[in-house]
Amino acid sequence: MGPVASALPAIGYTVSSLIHAFRRPASNPTIVGIEGRLNTQAAFQEAERIAQEAREGAERARREAEEERQRARERQEEAAEAATRAREEAQRMMMEMVEAERAATRARAEAEAATFAAREEAIRLAQQAAEERERAREAQEQARKAEAEAKAEAKRAKKIAKEERLKAEAAQAEAEKAAQRAQEETRRAISAKEEMEKQWKEGIQPIVTPTAVDLEAAKRRIQYREGLFHFAVAGVSGSGKSSLINAFRSLRNKDSGAAATGVTETTRVFCRYPDPNPQYPLVWYDIPGAGTLKIPDWQYFNAQGLYVFDCIIVLFDNRFTMTDIAILSNCGRFKIPTFIVRSKADQHIRNMMRENGYDSEDEDADPRERDRLYKEARQRFVEETRENVKHNLENANLLDQRVYIVSNDTLLSIVKGKSPRKAIDEIDFLRDIVNQALVRRSTGGPEASSFS
Repeated sequence: MGPVASALPAIGYTVSSLIHAFRRPASNPTIVGIEGRLNTQAAFQEAERIAQEAREGAERARREAEEERQRARERQEEAAEAATRAREEAQRMMMEMVEAERAATRARAEAEAATFAAREEAIRLAQQAAEERERAREAQEQARKAEAEAKAEAKRAKKIAKEERLKAEAAQAEAEKAAQRAQEETRRAISAKEEMEKQWKEGIQPIVTPTAVDLEAAKRRIQYREGLFHFAVAGVSGSGKSSLINAFRSLRNKDSGAAATGVTETTRVFCRYPDPNPQYPLVWYDIPGAGTLKIPDWQYFNAQGLYVFDCIIVLFDNRFTMTDIAILSNCGRFKIPTFIVRSKADQHIRNMMRENGYDSEDEDADPRERDRLYKEARQRFVEETRENVKHNLENANLLDQRVYIVSNDTLLSIVKGKSPRKAIDEIDFLRDIVNQALVRRSTGGPEASSFS
Protein backbone atom coordinates (compact mmCIF):
# COMPACT_ATOMS: atom_id res chain seq x y z
CA MET A 1 0.00 0.00 0.00
CA GLY A 2 2.98 2.33 0.51
CA PRO A 3 3.69 3.63 -3.06
CA VAL A 4 -0.02 3.72 -3.96
CA ALA A 5 -1.08 5.52 -0.77
CA SER A 6 1.66 8.12 -1.19
CA ALA A 7 0.60 8.70 -4.80
CA LEU A 8 -3.14 9.13 -4.07
CA PRO A 9 -2.84 12.75 -2.76
CA ALA A 10 -0.95 13.68 -5.94
CA ILE A 11 -3.66 12.03 -8.05
CA GLY A 12 -6.36 13.80 -6.08
CA TYR A 13 -4.63 17.13 -6.60
CA THR A 14 -4.17 16.43 -10.33
CA VAL A 15 -7.84 15.43 -10.76
CA SER A 16 -9.00 18.52 -8.85
CA SER A 17 -6.73 20.61 -11.11
CA LEU A 18 -8.34 18.89 -14.11
CA ILE A 19 -11.86 19.75 -12.82
CA HIS A 20 -10.88 23.39 -12.38
CA ALA A 21 -9.20 23.52 -15.83
CA PHE A 22 -12.18 21.84 -17.51
CA ARG A 23 -14.45 24.79 -16.71
CA ARG A 24 -13.00 26.88 -19.51
CA PRO A 25 -10.96 24.54 -21.83
CA ALA A 26 -9.36 25.87 -24.95
CA SER A 27 -10.45 24.74 -28.40
CA ASN A 28 -9.33 21.37 -29.72
CA PRO A 29 -5.70 22.03 -30.82
CA THR A 30 -5.74 19.38 -33.53
CA ILE A 31 -8.70 21.08 -35.21
CA VAL A 32 -6.91 24.43 -35.03
CA GLY A 33 -3.79 22.72 -36.49
CA ILE A 34 -5.79 21.26 -39.38
CA GLU A 35 -7.23 24.66 -40.23
CA GLY A 36 -3.68 26.12 -40.41
CA ARG A 37 -2.30 23.33 -42.61
CA LEU A 38 -1.57 25.51 -45.65
CA ASN A 39 0.75 27.73 -43.59
CA THR A 40 3.11 24.89 -42.60
CA GLN A 41 4.39 23.78 -46.03
CA ALA A 42 7.81 25.51 -45.59
CA ALA A 43 8.46 23.68 -42.26
CA PHE A 44 10.53 20.93 -43.86
CA GLN A 45 13.11 23.31 -45.40
CA GLU A 46 13.25 25.24 -42.10
CA ALA A 47 13.90 21.99 -40.20
CA GLU A 48 16.84 21.20 -42.53
CA ARG A 49 18.27 24.69 -41.99
CA ILE A 50 17.88 24.39 -38.20
CA ALA A 51 19.48 20.94 -38.28
CA GLN A 52 22.50 22.34 -40.20
CA GLU A 53 22.86 25.21 -37.74
CA ALA A 54 22.59 22.69 -34.86
CA ARG A 55 25.41 20.58 -36.38
CA GLU A 56 27.64 23.63 -36.80
CA GLY A 57 26.87 24.76 -33.25
CA ALA A 58 27.61 21.29 -31.94
CA GLU A 59 31.02 21.27 -33.70
CA ARG A 60 31.88 24.69 -32.25
CA ALA A 61 30.81 23.53 -28.80
CA ARG A 62 32.94 20.39 -29.15
CA ARG A 63 36.06 22.42 -30.08
CA GLU A 64 35.44 24.88 -27.23
CA ALA A 65 34.99 22.01 -24.78
CA GLU A 66 38.28 20.44 -25.94
CA GLU A 67 40.12 23.77 -25.47
CA GLU A 68 38.54 24.16 -22.03
CA ARG A 69 39.72 20.68 -21.00
CA GLN A 70 43.28 21.53 -22.12
CA ARG A 71 43.23 24.73 -20.04
CA ALA A 72 41.88 22.79 -17.05
CA ARG A 73 44.74 20.25 -17.31
CA GLU A 74 47.32 23.06 -17.44
CA ARG A 75 45.82 24.76 -14.37
CA GLN A 76 45.81 21.44 -12.53
CA GLU A 77 49.50 20.88 -13.32
CA GLU A 78 50.36 24.41 -12.12
CA ALA A 79 48.48 23.75 -8.87
CA ALA A 80 50.37 20.48 -8.35
CA GLU A 81 53.74 22.24 -8.85
CA ALA A 82 52.75 24.97 -6.36
CA ALA A 83 51.84 22.35 -3.78
CA THR A 84 55.21 20.59 -4.28
CA ARG A 85 57.15 23.82 -3.79
CA ALA A 86 55.18 24.56 -0.61
CA ARG A 87 56.00 21.14 0.86
CA GLU A 88 59.72 21.57 0.09
CA GLU A 89 59.75 25.00 1.78
CA ALA A 90 58.04 23.56 4.86
CA GLN A 91 60.65 20.77 5.08
CA ARG A 92 63.52 23.28 4.81
CA MET A 93 62.19 25.42 7.65
CA MET A 94 61.70 22.32 9.79
CA MET A 95 65.36 21.39 9.33
CA GLU A 96 66.40 24.88 10.41
CA MET A 97 64.27 24.54 13.51
CA VAL A 98 65.90 21.22 14.40
CA GLU A 99 69.36 22.73 13.95
CA ALA A 100 68.43 25.66 16.19
CA GLU A 101 67.24 23.28 18.88
CA ARG A 102 70.54 21.43 18.71
CA ALA A 103 72.43 24.72 19.13
CA ALA A 104 70.37 25.52 22.23
CA THR A 105 71.20 22.12 23.71
CA ARG A 106 74.90 22.70 23.20
CA ALA A 107 74.60 26.11 24.88
CA ARG A 108 72.96 24.57 27.93
CA ALA A 109 75.72 21.97 28.17
CA GLU A 110 78.41 24.65 28.07
CA ALA A 111 76.65 26.68 30.76
CA GLU A 112 76.43 23.69 33.09
CA ALA A 113 80.14 22.98 32.59
CA ALA A 114 81.17 26.52 33.58
CA THR A 115 82.55 27.10 37.06
CA PHE A 116 80.78 29.03 39.80
CA ALA A 117 83.28 31.82 39.34
CA ALA A 118 82.08 32.28 35.76
CA ARG A 119 78.46 32.72 36.89
CA GLU A 120 77.91 35.94 34.98
CA GLU A 121 79.22 34.33 31.84
CA ALA A 122 77.00 31.36 32.48
CA ILE A 123 74.00 33.64 32.95
CA ARG A 124 74.84 35.42 29.74
CA LEU A 125 75.14 32.10 27.94
CA ALA A 126 71.85 30.97 29.50
CA GLN A 127 70.20 34.10 28.26
CA GLN A 128 71.63 33.46 24.84
CA ALA A 129 70.28 29.91 25.00
CA ALA A 130 66.83 31.20 25.98
CA GLU A 131 66.88 33.56 23.05
CA GLU A 132 67.90 30.71 20.79
CA ARG A 133 65.02 28.62 22.12
CA GLU A 134 62.58 31.46 21.48
CA ARG A 135 63.87 31.85 17.97
CA ALA A 136 63.62 28.09 17.51
CA ARG A 137 60.02 28.16 18.77
CA GLU A 138 59.21 31.01 16.44
CA ALA A 139 60.86 29.16 13.58
CA GLN A 140 58.85 26.05 14.45
CA GLU A 141 55.64 28.06 14.58
CA GLN A 142 56.44 29.64 11.24
CA ALA A 143 57.13 26.20 9.81
CA ARG A 144 53.75 24.95 11.04
CA LYS A 145 52.00 27.98 9.57
CA ALA A 146 53.82 27.50 6.28
CA GLU A 147 52.78 23.85 6.19
CA ALA A 148 49.14 24.75 6.97
CA GLU A 149 49.15 27.42 4.28
CA ALA A 150 50.68 24.97 1.82
CA LYS A 151 47.97 22.42 2.60
CA ALA A 152 45.25 25.06 2.26
CA GLU A 153 46.72 26.25 -1.02
CA ALA A 154 46.91 22.69 -2.28
CA LYS A 155 43.27 22.13 -1.26
CA ARG A 156 42.18 25.32 -3.04
CA ALA A 157 44.15 24.33 -6.11
CA LYS A 158 42.54 20.87 -6.07
CA LYS A 159 39.06 22.41 -5.70
CA ILE A 160 39.70 24.80 -8.58
CA ALA A 161 40.98 21.95 -10.73
CA LYS A 162 37.89 19.85 -9.90
CA GLU A 163 35.55 22.74 -10.72
CA GLU A 164 37.32 23.31 -14.03
CA ARG A 165 37.13 19.60 -14.82
CA LEU A 166 33.38 19.51 -14.05
CA LYS A 167 32.83 22.57 -16.24
CA ALA A 168 34.76 20.94 -19.05
CA GLU A 169 32.79 17.69 -18.66
CA ALA A 170 29.48 19.60 -18.61
CA ALA A 171 30.51 21.49 -21.74
CA GLN A 172 31.50 18.22 -23.42
CA ALA A 173 28.18 16.60 -22.41
CA GLU A 174 26.20 19.53 -23.78
CA ALA A 175 28.21 19.42 -26.98
CA GLU A 176 27.49 15.70 -27.34
CA LYS A 177 23.77 16.27 -26.71
CA ALA A 178 23.73 19.03 -29.32
CA ALA A 179 25.48 16.73 -31.76
CA GLN A 180 23.00 13.95 -31.03
CA ARG A 181 20.07 16.30 -31.55
CA ALA A 182 21.54 17.47 -34.82
CA GLN A 183 22.11 13.87 -35.95
CA GLU A 184 18.56 12.91 -34.95
CA GLU A 185 17.07 15.85 -36.85
CA THR A 186 19.17 14.95 -39.87
CA ARG A 187 18.17 11.30 -39.61
CA ARG A 188 14.49 12.21 -39.39
CA ALA A 189 14.74 14.55 -42.35
CA ILE A 190 16.52 11.91 -44.45
CA SER A 191 14.11 9.20 -43.31
CA ALA A 192 11.08 11.34 -44.16
CA LYS A 193 12.53 12.10 -47.59
CA GLU A 194 13.32 8.42 -48.27
CA GLU A 195 9.86 7.36 -47.11
CA MET A 196 8.20 9.90 -49.39
CA GLU A 197 10.29 8.68 -52.33
CA LYS A 198 9.52 5.06 -51.48
CA GLN A 199 5.78 5.67 -51.26
CA TRP A 200 5.83 7.58 -54.51
CA LYS A 201 7.63 4.71 -56.30
CA GLU A 202 5.29 2.09 -54.79
CA GLY A 203 2.22 4.07 -55.73
CA ILE A 204 1.04 4.60 -52.13
CA GLN A 205 -1.42 7.44 -51.71
CA PRO A 206 0.26 10.50 -50.12
CA ILE A 207 -0.84 11.89 -46.75
CA VAL A 208 -4.07 13.81 -47.15
CA THR A 209 -5.04 16.72 -44.91
CA PRO A 210 -8.73 16.61 -43.94
CA THR A 211 -10.86 19.32 -45.52
CA ALA A 212 -13.27 21.53 -43.60
CA VAL A 213 -16.12 19.30 -44.86
CA ASP A 214 -14.30 16.17 -43.60
CA LEU A 215 -13.73 17.84 -40.23
CA GLU A 216 -17.36 18.78 -39.70
CA ALA A 217 -18.54 15.32 -40.82
CA ALA A 218 -16.19 13.63 -38.33
CA LYS A 219 -17.43 15.87 -35.52
CA ARG A 220 -21.07 15.05 -36.33
CA ARG A 221 -20.27 11.33 -36.49
CA ILE A 222 -18.98 11.19 -32.91
CA GLN A 223 -21.42 13.85 -31.61
CA TYR A 224 -18.51 16.16 -30.86
CA ARG A 225 -19.25 18.94 -28.37
CA GLU A 226 -17.09 21.93 -27.49
CA GLY A 227 -16.18 22.00 -23.82
CA LEU A 228 -15.87 18.19 -23.59
CA PHE A 229 -12.76 16.03 -23.75
CA HIS A 230 -13.03 13.18 -26.24
CA PHE A 231 -10.91 10.08 -25.47
CA ALA A 232 -10.90 7.04 -27.79
CA VAL A 233 -9.94 3.43 -26.99
CA ALA A 234 -8.81 1.29 -29.94
CA GLY A 235 -8.01 -2.40 -30.08
CA VAL A 236 -9.10 -5.76 -31.41
CA SER A 237 -12.18 -7.52 -30.09
CA GLY A 238 -11.54 -9.14 -26.71
CA SER A 239 -8.65 -6.85 -25.75
CA GLY A 240 -10.61 -5.37 -22.81
CA LYS A 241 -11.70 -2.03 -24.30
CA SER A 242 -15.13 -2.02 -22.64
CA SER A 243 -13.76 -2.99 -19.21
CA LEU A 244 -11.11 -0.28 -19.43
CA ILE A 245 -13.73 2.36 -20.36
CA ASN A 246 -15.93 1.19 -17.47
CA ALA A 247 -13.01 1.45 -15.04
CA PHE A 248 -12.28 5.03 -16.14
CA ARG A 249 -15.97 5.85 -15.63
CA SER A 250 -15.85 4.33 -12.10
CA LEU A 251 -18.27 1.57 -13.13
CA ARG A 252 -18.15 -2.20 -12.83
CA ASN A 253 -19.01 -4.22 -15.92
CA LYS A 254 -22.44 -5.17 -14.56
CA ASP A 255 -23.37 -1.66 -13.34
CA SER A 256 -26.19 0.21 -15.00
CA GLY A 257 -24.90 2.34 -17.89
CA ALA A 258 -21.66 0.35 -18.22
CA ALA A 259 -20.24 -0.55 -21.63
CA ALA A 260 -21.22 -4.08 -22.65
CA THR A 261 -18.43 -6.66 -22.29
CA GLY A 262 -17.85 -10.17 -23.58
CA VAL A 263 -19.61 -9.48 -26.89
CA THR A 264 -17.98 -10.20 -30.25
CA GLU A 265 -17.28 -6.91 -32.01
CA THR A 266 -19.28 -6.47 -35.20
CA THR A 267 -20.28 -2.78 -34.99
CA ARG A 268 -19.37 -0.38 -37.76
CA VAL A 269 -19.89 2.77 -35.65
CA PHE A 270 -18.30 4.36 -32.57
CA CYS A 271 -19.82 3.53 -29.18
CA ARG A 272 -20.05 6.77 -27.16
CA TYR A 273 -19.90 6.70 -23.33
CA PRO A 274 -20.13 10.02 -21.43
CA ASP A 275 -18.69 10.05 -17.91
CA PRO A 276 -21.55 9.53 -15.42
CA ASN A 277 -20.05 12.16 -13.09
CA PRO A 278 -21.16 15.62 -14.30
CA GLN A 279 -18.02 17.13 -12.71
CA TYR A 280 -15.88 15.35 -15.32
CA PRO A 281 -16.61 16.62 -18.88
CA LEU A 282 -15.21 13.46 -20.45
CA VAL A 283 -16.57 11.26 -23.23
CA TRP A 284 -15.09 7.82 -23.96
CA TYR A 285 -15.34 6.02 -27.30
CA ASP A 286 -14.98 2.36 -28.25
CA ILE A 287 -13.46 2.47 -31.76
CA PRO A 288 -14.46 -0.37 -34.13
CA GLY A 289 -11.50 -2.32 -35.46
CA ALA A 290 -10.51 -2.05 -39.11
CA GLY A 291 -11.26 -5.76 -39.48
CA THR A 292 -14.99 -5.01 -39.10
CA LEU A 293 -14.86 -2.34 -41.81
CA LYS A 294 -13.95 -2.70 -45.49
CA ILE A 295 -11.32 0.02 -45.28
CA PRO A 296 -7.56 -0.41 -45.93
CA ASP A 297 -5.46 0.02 -42.80
CA TRP A 298 -3.59 3.03 -44.20
CA GLN A 299 -6.89 4.84 -44.94
CA TYR A 300 -8.54 3.88 -41.65
CA PHE A 301 -7.42 6.90 -39.59
CA ASN A 302 -8.71 9.63 -41.93
CA ALA A 303 -11.75 7.67 -43.07
CA GLN A 304 -12.95 7.31 -39.46
CA GLY A 305 -12.09 10.93 -38.57
CA LEU A 306 -9.86 9.94 -35.64
CA TYR A 307 -8.11 13.32 -35.89
CA VAL A 308 -10.89 14.96 -33.82
CA PHE A 309 -10.02 13.08 -30.59
CA ASP A 310 -7.99 14.61 -27.76
CA CYS A 311 -6.28 11.32 -26.93
CA ILE A 312 -6.23 7.75 -28.28
CA ILE A 313 -5.49 4.66 -26.16
CA VAL A 314 -4.24 1.63 -28.13
CA LEU A 315 -4.91 -1.71 -26.41
CA PHE A 316 -3.12 -4.77 -27.74
CA ASP A 317 -2.84 -8.45 -26.92
CA ASN A 318 0.39 -10.07 -28.15
CA ARG A 319 1.31 -8.06 -31.24
CA PHE A 320 0.27 -4.90 -33.05
CA THR A 321 -2.20 -5.04 -35.91
CA MET A 322 -1.70 -2.92 -39.02
CA THR A 323 -4.54 -0.74 -37.71
CA ASP A 324 -2.67 -0.15 -34.45
CA ILE A 325 0.42 0.92 -36.43
CA ALA A 326 -1.69 3.22 -38.64
CA ILE A 327 -3.25 4.83 -35.56
CA LEU A 328 0.09 5.40 -33.81
CA SER A 329 1.70 6.75 -36.98
CA ASN A 330 -1.11 9.16 -37.80
CA CYS A 331 -1.46 10.32 -34.20
CA GLY A 332 2.19 11.33 -34.35
CA ARG A 333 1.50 13.26 -37.57
CA PHE A 334 -1.47 15.12 -36.02
CA LYS A 335 0.27 15.60 -32.61
CA ILE A 336 -2.46 13.60 -30.84
CA PRO A 337 -1.24 11.98 -27.58
CA THR A 338 -1.31 8.18 -27.59
CA PHE A 339 -1.01 5.62 -24.80
CA ILE A 340 -0.06 2.00 -25.52
CA VAL A 341 -1.78 -0.24 -22.94
CA ARG A 342 -1.64 -3.95 -22.14
CA SER A 343 -4.69 -4.74 -20.02
CA LYS A 344 -5.77 -7.90 -18.15
CA ALA A 345 -2.38 -7.99 -16.38
CA ASP A 346 -3.83 -9.95 -13.43
CA GLN A 347 -5.15 -12.70 -15.74
CA HIS A 348 -1.86 -13.03 -17.63
CA ILE A 349 0.14 -13.20 -14.38
CA ARG A 350 -2.15 -15.91 -12.96
CA ASN A 351 -1.74 -17.93 -16.16
CA MET A 352 2.06 -17.69 -15.84
CA MET A 353 1.82 -18.79 -12.19
CA ARG A 354 -0.15 -21.87 -13.21
CA GLU A 355 2.49 -22.67 -15.83
CA ASN A 356 5.05 -22.63 -12.99
CA GLY A 357 3.04 -25.08 -10.85
CA TYR A 358 0.65 -22.83 -8.90
CA ASP A 359 -2.70 -24.43 -7.97
CA SER A 360 -5.31 -21.84 -6.93
CA GLU A 361 -7.56 -24.60 -5.51
CA ASP A 362 -4.89 -26.01 -3.19
CA GLU A 363 -6.00 -24.86 0.28
CA ASP A 364 -2.78 -26.15 1.89
CA ALA A 365 -0.50 -24.16 -0.40
CA ASP A 366 2.33 -22.26 1.31
CA PRO A 367 1.59 -18.46 1.14
CA ARG A 368 5.30 -17.76 0.82
CA GLU A 369 5.56 -20.04 -2.21
CA ARG A 370 2.49 -18.34 -3.72
CA ASP A 371 4.07 -14.90 -3.20
CA ARG A 372 7.33 -16.08 -4.76
CA LEU A 373 5.53 -17.45 -7.82
CA TYR A 374 3.55 -14.21 -8.12
CA LYS A 375 6.67 -12.01 -8.02
CA GLU A 376 8.45 -14.17 -10.60
CA ALA A 377 5.42 -14.26 -12.93
CA ARG A 378 4.85 -10.50 -12.59
CA GLN A 379 8.48 -9.66 -13.35
CA ARG A 380 8.52 -12.00 -16.34
CA PHE A 381 5.22 -10.62 -17.70
CA VAL A 382 6.34 -6.98 -17.35
CA GLU A 383 9.74 -7.63 -18.99
CA GLU A 384 8.27 -9.67 -21.86
CA THR A 385 5.51 -7.12 -22.51
CA ARG A 386 7.90 -4.15 -22.66
CA GLU A 387 10.32 -6.03 -24.90
CA ASN A 388 7.38 -7.08 -27.11
CA VAL A 389 6.21 -3.47 -27.51
CA LYS A 390 9.74 -2.24 -28.22
CA HIS A 391 10.16 -4.93 -30.89
CA ASN A 392 6.77 -4.14 -32.48
CA LEU A 393 7.55 -0.40 -32.61
CA GLU A 394 10.95 -1.07 -34.18
CA ASN A 395 9.41 -3.34 -36.81
CA ALA A 396 6.88 -0.62 -37.63
CA ASN A 397 9.60 2.08 -37.82
CA LEU A 398 7.90 3.97 -34.97
CA LEU A 399 9.61 5.84 -32.14
CA ASP A 400 9.85 3.98 -28.85
CA GLN A 401 7.29 4.89 -26.18
CA ARG A 402 6.16 3.54 -22.84
CA VAL A 403 3.67 0.71 -22.53
CA TYR A 404 1.32 0.85 -19.52
CA ILE A 405 0.62 -2.57 -18.00
CA VAL A 406 -2.67 -2.46 -16.12
CA SER A 407 -5.42 -4.51 -14.57
CA ASN A 408 -8.88 -3.08 -15.11
CA ASP A 409 -9.97 -4.10 -11.59
CA THR A 410 -6.96 -2.35 -10.06
CA LEU A 411 -7.59 0.76 -12.17
CA LEU A 412 -11.23 0.79 -11.03
CA SER A 413 -10.15 0.61 -7.37
CA ILE A 414 -7.82 3.61 -7.83
CA VAL A 415 -10.52 5.65 -9.60
CA LYS A 416 -12.83 4.91 -6.65
CA GLY A 417 -10.16 6.23 -4.26
CA LYS A 418 -9.02 2.87 -2.87
CA SER A 419 -5.46 1.63 -2.36
CA PRO A 420 -4.87 -1.69 -4.21
CA ARG A 421 -1.94 -3.84 -3.12
CA LYS A 422 -0.81 -5.13 -6.51
CA ALA A 423 -0.68 -2.05 -8.75
CA ILE A 424 1.78 -2.07 -11.67
CA ASP A 425 1.39 0.98 -13.98
CA GLU A 426 -2.21 1.95 -13.10
CA ILE A 427 -1.31 5.01 -11.02
CA ASP A 428 1.18 6.30 -13.61
CA PHE A 429 -1.34 5.67 -16.40
CA LEU A 430 -4.14 7.58 -14.66
CA ARG A 431 -1.85 10.46 -13.69
CA ASP A 432 -0.24 10.74 -17.15
CA ILE A 433 -3.50 10.74 -19.07
CA VAL A 434 -4.98 13.42 -16.76
CA ASN A 435 -1.81 15.54 -17.03
CA GLN A 436 -1.83 15.16 -20.82
CA ALA A 437 -5.40 16.45 -20.93
CA LEU A 438 -4.45 19.42 -18.75
CA VAL A 439 -1.46 20.32 -20.91
CA ARG A 440 -3.24 19.79 -24.23
CA ARG A 441 -6.56 21.55 -23.64
CA SER A 442 -6.26 23.81 -20.57
CA THR A 443 -3.31 25.75 -21.98
CA GLY A 444 -3.53 24.81 -25.65
CA GLY A 445 -0.37 22.69 -25.58
CA PRO A 446 3.11 23.60 -26.87
CA GLU A 447 2.53 22.13 -30.35
CA ALA A 448 -1.23 22.47 -30.58
CA SER A 449 -1.37 24.44 -33.80
CA SER A 450 0.79 22.28 -36.07
CA PHE A 451 0.99 18.79 -37.51
CA SER A 452 3.39 17.07 -39.86
